[in-house]
Amino acid sequence: MSQWINVIYFLVPLIIASAVPLSLVALGGLFSESTGVINIALEGIMVMGGFIGIIVMRVLLQNGGLSLQTIAFVGLFVGALAGGAYAFLHAFAAINMRSNQIISATALNMFAPALSVFMARIYFGTSNVNLGGNYLIRSVPILSDIPILGPLFFTNAFLSTYIGIVIFMVAITVLYKTRLGLRLRSCGENPHAADSLGINIYKIRYIGVIISGALAGMGGVIFVLSFATRFSGTVIGFGFLALAVMIFGQWNPKKIVLAALFFATIRVIASAYTGIPGIRDLQLPSEIYNMLPYVATLVVLAFASKNSRAPKAIGEPFDQGKR
Repeated sequence: MSQWINVIYFLVPLIIASAVPLSLVALGGLFSESTGVINIALEGIMVMGGFIGIIVMRVLLQNGGLSLQTIAFVGLFVGALAGGAYAFLHAFAAINMRSNQIISATALNMFAPALSVFMARIYFGTSNVNLGGNYLIRSVPILSDIPILGPLFFTNAFLSTYIGIVIFMVAITVLYKTRLGLRLRSCGENPHAADSLGINIYKIRYIGVIISGALAGMGGVIFVLSFATRFSGTVIGFGFLALAVMIFGQWNPKKIVLAALFFATIRVIASAYTGIPGIRDLQLPSEIYNMLPYVATLVVLAFASKNSRAPKAIGEPFDQGKR
């Protein structure tokens, strides 16, 4: 029994650390698609936000004078700005140019890793940017002493994880409890009806896509802080996995959280199977475990896509002359 308790204490913090960026980036996709703009560029935006955020954190760390947690705050803020700016390119192509939203987003996904690796090689002489510093919080005062919950949620955690949870809650409040959120969602369901009420569809869609980029860029920084000590131009498919989380969650924040926990659990099992009794004893090739997250994604999407509850006007360029 004690062995399984130790396994639970080992796995749960990893699952939460994986679920937070997945939920945050999936919510970013929800913001964009709620306005009617498909955003499959989440992977590229995560890469760009993570790259810029880590560069700024590295500079601050070398200059000294700031605590690691303050540097993490700054990195998340800069990552959000970089992600929003990068998403602006997709918004311009999709909204003003009325381009194919899948193609423009795919172009951003292809461009971000290439640019980050190119810039890293120019300024650092290598494609791997070492971050440095230990951003792990060994224990949260008082909270880490709570029986059972303390070791699970408040020991050996990352500040970025807690920040991500707070931002997720704030974003849900904005989307479902404010006038702006109502306008964002109306533009994705019936943009012409919203236009007849005086809502600027182009402006609202820009806001939705830029917020989407900001959340994805922040998710990129959280990913690097939680799972890597260096950045090498990739977030190992987290952006695409976040799309699967959004679709599996049926564009519903509560279901997105559950979907993120499901995919995070699959991912953690695939990467830490050697520490799980029973699964470890199966002695399957490591390639089988590496395939698990992607196989789970295909299976889930095959069933979830049949009952899609996507916004009705998603992917349709707005033409004010058509009613």
